[in-house]
Amino acid sequence: MSAPTSNAGHDEWLDALADGDGYALVCPDGHGSLPPRRVCPECGATALAEEPLAETGRVETYNVVHVAGPQFADDVPYVNAVADFGPVRLAGVLRGVEPALDAVSVGDRVAAGVEERATDGERLVAFRPAGGE
Repeated sequence: MSAPTSNAGHDEWLDALADGDGYALVCPDGHGSLPPRRVCPECGATALAEEPLAETGRVETYNVVHVAGPQFADDVPYVNAVADFGPVRLAGVLRGVEPALDAVSVGDRVAAGVEERATDGERLVAFRPAGGE
């Protein structure tokens, strides 16, 4: 049985990220996106190339979640973050910090990887603080 269409490409991307080989799909004009994509969401180009993600990104925004949906019920409290990794922004859970508003700042450097939710063991994008601040 094949993977659901909604996960086509995304599971392979998570595998690559988990192996330290994360990438973005980039069109000739430099617009970045993540799988699954067949065309650039910015300009419609179909020539998408895989380009390696930067080793670290910078937090652009974040929030602390105290009340979550069922998939994250056992994970609360946790920090959701969006980080800029060059041609793409990634959304994920920031781990390795206390889940409090003063534990993270916009501009903090993070590394991206794949970890599991405490609630159900499903994979998710997770950030960890990166050295060299």
